[in-house]
Amino acid sequence: MAQKASPAGQIGLLIYPDCQLAAIYGLTDLFRIAGEWAKLGTDTETSPFIRVTHWTASEDAGTVTCTWDSHPGKEHRLTHVIAPPSIVMPERMRPMPTAAAWMKERHQDGSTLASVCAGAFVLAETGLIDGRRATTHWAFASQLADRFPDVELAEARMILDDGDIMTAGGILAWTDLGLTLVERLIGQSVMLATARFLLIDPPRSSQKPFAQFLPRFDHGDEAVRRAQHRLHAQPDEAKSIGDLAALAGLGERTFLRRFAKATGFRPIEYLQQVRVAKAREALELTNSPVDRIAWSVGYADPAAFRKVFRRISGLSPSDYRQRFGVA
Repeated sequence: MAQKASPAGQIGLLIYPDCQLAAIYGLTDLFRIAGEWAKLGTDTETSPFIRVTHWTASEDAGTVTCTWDSHPGKEHRLTHVIAPPSIVMPERMRPMPTAAAWMKERHQDGSTLASVCAGAFVLAETGLIDGRRATTHWAFASQLADRFPDVELAEARMILDDGDIMTAGGILAWTDLGLTLVERLIGQSVMLATARFLLIDPPRSSQKPFAQFLPRFDHGDEAVRRAQHRLHAQPDEAKSIGDLAALAGLGERTFLRRFAKATGFRPIEYLQQVRVAKAREALELTNSPVDRIAWSVGYADPAAFRKVFRRISGLSPSDYRQRFGVA
């Protein structure tokens, strides 16, 4: 008689205050569906499956307890713990020492820790990603860096697998993380079958096509802000560092230092971001030829434009239009 299979992994989903329950239940369903596909053409008693448990953190009570189990009655041995996204913005996420301490204990017991989107803020409270690379939603990267300066941000990545730590980017990147774990625990064929059944793409590698340039104007440096306003108003006009420094009323070296501190970019990088942002909008909303768009945002050389556009967005202009264009 065939012996019943043990779970290929036990994944604990952390329910913390204001977390995205859609991710909790979506991941629960995704792992169950993967198990159903794994049964096809095999002995259902021995086919691999993923045990899923829900763990609810109460910061007021200082407890983390198991509140749901797909296969109850057996001892918990978590192979992975996932902190899902939050449905509130990071500035409204209160500290969660109880949840962080529980995750740290699970890591010491051998669990791989994972986060999705703003769940990285909970993971960062453990201190386990200090000095290590991690990703989060591209719009939250600067806030994560400000709050946890020892974390090395890689916000362009959709999934970053660092062995015992895994981080995922966007708010719906739980699908990418879930499929990645299905592939790791049950196999690539089951992962692909699950993705096809759910009508979702296999795990994506980059957030770049989705990222939006979010310039900062609230840094308090009025001289730098004048230069920023000029770059936004006239992105198609080339400006030398000397011109921008004169506009700001600063020496060139002082201007470069203060501009980078205030905006996070060197002036040429900032101008490239402004130009690509305007080009994205034109590609999305118009049918203008790519070369004409390049010229309209300040590039006389279409090849140079395409090179910069691909570096920032991760796609060629034509591929970007095909994916996001609505004209």
